[in-house]
Amino acid sequence: MDFKDLLVERQDGVATLRLNRPQARNAFNQSLVDEVGVALRRIADDPEVRVLVLTGEGKGFSAGADLVDRESRWRDPEDGLMNGFLPAIEALIEMPKPVIAAVNGAAAGVGAAFALAADLSVMADDAYLLLAFSNIGLVPDGGCHWLLTRTVGHKLAYQIAVEGERIPAARCLELGLCNKVVPAAELLGEATSWAQRLSARAPMAMAYTKEIMRTAGESSFRDAYKLEARRQSQCSLTEDHKEGVLAFREKRAPVFRGQ
Repeated sequence: MDFKDLLVERQDGVATLRLNRPQARNAFNQSLVDEVGVALRRIADDPEVRVLVLTGEGKGFSAGADLVDRESRWRDPEDGLMNGFLPAIEALIEMPKPVIAAVNGAAAGVGAAFALAADLSVMADDAYLLLAFSNIGLVPDGGCHWLLTRTVGHKLAYQIAVEGERIPAARCLELGLCNKVVPAAELLGEATSWAQRLSARAPMAMAYTKEIMRTAGESSFRDAYKLEARRQSQCSLTEDHKEGVLAFREKRAPVFRGQ
C-alpha cells in the first residue's frame, strides 16, 4: 500500500497505520482523509490482517482538521464531514477486526474522534484528548457527540464539549476513554504487543463480538440477545471452535486459523 500521507506496515497478522503529516501535527487534510478511508477498507478485506493499530507519526496523534488546506475540494464543512470524514470513521467502526488506537501526544478535534472510534486504546502518559471546538465557536464533529455520550454519559460529555479543555491520559483512563496508559517511550511497543496477542485469538469470534457490542446500544435486550444467539450458533460450527475445545482438552494453546 503506497500512500502520500500514510505509513502502513503489516507483520504477523497486525497492520500498523500511521498518520504521516508530522509537519502539520498529522492534521487531516482532504488527501489524508481519503487515504485513511482507502487504507481502512483494504485492511478490512485483507485476510492476512487480524488486528489494526492506528497511531500518529512524530510527536502527536492528530491535531484535528487542517484549517489551511488549500487543495480541498469540499464545498463547506458539511460536505467534508459527510463525504470525507464519515466514510473513513465508519470504515474504522464497521471493520470486522479489532482496532487499537495508540495515542501519542495530542488527539485533538476530529483527531480525537478517530481515537474514540477505535475499539481499544492505549495512551502515552503525556498524551491528551482535546475537543476545543467551543473555543472557536463550533460544535464537536467527527461523531464526537455520539462517541462521548456513549462512553461517559450526557453530563460529562457535555462538560467536555463546552469547556474545551485538555483531558490528560490519566483522566481519560478514569473516565473509560482509554484502556491503558503507559510511558510515552513504550506506547507503540505496548499497542503492538497487545495487537499480537489479540491476533492469536479466533477472528470470527472477535468480529462477531465487535458487531454485537457496536449495535447493542441501539438494540432492545431481546434483539441483542437474538443476534448473540445467532452468532454463537455460527461460531459453534467453525473449525476454530473445534480447535479451541481440542486445545483445552489437550492443555495447549489453540491455533486459530479463521475458519
